[in-house]
Amino acid sequence: LSAGRRVIVLGGGLAGITAALDCAAAGARVTLLEVRRRLGGAAYSVRRDGLEMDNGQHVFLRGCLAYRGLLARLGSERLVSVQPRLEIPVLRPGSEPFLLRRSNLPAPLHLAGALARYPHLSAAQRLGAMRAGAALMRIRESEQELDRLTLGEWLARHGQGPEAVAALWDMIALPTLNIPAAQASLALGVFVFRTGLLGSAEAGDIGFHVGTLADILGRPAEDALRRAGVEVRLGWRAEGIARTGSGLEVRGRGGREESEAAEPEELAAGEEGPAGQAAGEADGLSAEAVIVALPHTRGATLIEPLLGDLAPRLRALGASPIVNLHVVYDRTVLEQPFAAGVETPVQYLFDRSDAAGAPVGCQYLAVSLSGADREMRMSVQELRERYLPALSQLLPRARGANVESFLVTREHAATFRATPGVCALRPGPETAVPGLALAGTWTATGWPATLESAVLSGHAAARVALRGMDLAPPSIGRLAASGAPGVSA
Repeated sequence: LSAGRRVIVLGGGLAGITAALDCAAAGARVTLLEVRRRLGGAAYSVRRDGLEMDNGQHVFLRGCLAYRGLLARLGSERLVSVQPRLEIPVLRPGSEPFLLRRSNLPAPLHLAGALARYPHLSAAQRLGAMRAGAALMRIRESEQELDRLTLGEWLARHGQGPEAVAALWDMIALPTLNIPAAQASLALGVFVFRTGLLGSAEAGDIGFHVGTLADILGRPAEDALRRAGVEVRLGWRAEGIARTGSGLEVRGRGGREESEAAEPEELAAGEEGPAGQAAGEADGLSAEAVIVALPHTRGATLIEPLLGDLAPRLRALGASPIVNLHVVYDRTVLEQPFAAGVETPVQYLFDRSDAAGAPVGCQYLAVSLSGADREMRMSVQELRERYLPALSQLLPRARGANVESFLVTREHAATFRATPGVCALRPGPETAVPGLALAGTWTATGWPATLESAVLSGHAAARVALRGMDLAPPSIGRLAASGAPGVSA
């Protein structure tokens, strides 16, 4: 195959899907290579014990316009819902549920009433939290300056003790940064609270995936890419990238097209297993541009021969894990569609019974544990012994219920580790090698490692690749509004 106006995208997650659709819409010939036998990257579903379970609960916000635009291109909007206004049911053992709900007042007053009534802080702590929030909105330092401190250090300087951080600030920091405030970069913490909570009344309304991730992302992405003319090769492992006289060459092996690909083997006995191994003869594919949209540790290995100075930076980003518990009860134990926990090891829990196809009368709860370094080291039995009693303390109805199933999924390197100094390590989409671009939540999108960051990075990498081929990027807003994936703008 000739390299002329051909783009190879490495990685079939949201960043790679977005980049491939953009490049195809601009007129490039695109090949997407993915080592697994499915698309979706870190957002996928598996079938176990008769249920189709998502590996994790990937919520988004009303203000995640790039991600919502991708859903429009995939035709998946009907399978997600966004709250009319921010509402977080907060549960504490031995207490009545409290609904943390925004008002119709403009930001930041939209949260003042809920915070004034918040029962898990004292009156003095609530007033202190309001003052800290106001101070956070006034911060004017540059990102580099903010990235030297932890969010926890800054909160402590503004009167927020461990109790206030645990009962309030970590309820937002943990699921968005995948690390507690005590360890998190202040720069990213400021971004999260300003962008998602304090800067706009509506931006922080939570969006949920009503269907499974496979139905919303994986399968629609295959269809959209096919309609756009993108060649998708699943089960294809990239093993190297080299310069050629006309561009770049990707070496690897595997390469059955999606229609021939087998289902992935993701879980066994409640644990996540390795990705499907690529098979077949070694191959080399030439292109004018290559977009590396892989996890940062894998990307570092591939680009090191070409960009030796960048690879150590990517490895220095580190990794933070997420563990999800999948618990099926023989009756309804949680009345709310989701809830946050305080003074309990249970961080967030979601009722996924309908999406997963739980048996009539049973309730399937997904328990999401961010920054789960400790839980990563625990066996399934140890997790069961720790979390089933915690759920019973939090949910009175669970005390008399039978547990029909208890499974665990683990993402060892779910996100980069959002500690101080990480902002300086995140690269932009453009590299020193002509035609080589980077995409992924770990690139410098400004956002932490979220669905929105992945899609933004895909758009940015596509612009770099297309610019090098003198092709104009598509009008993403118009494509999203029309719901026409991959159609030339």
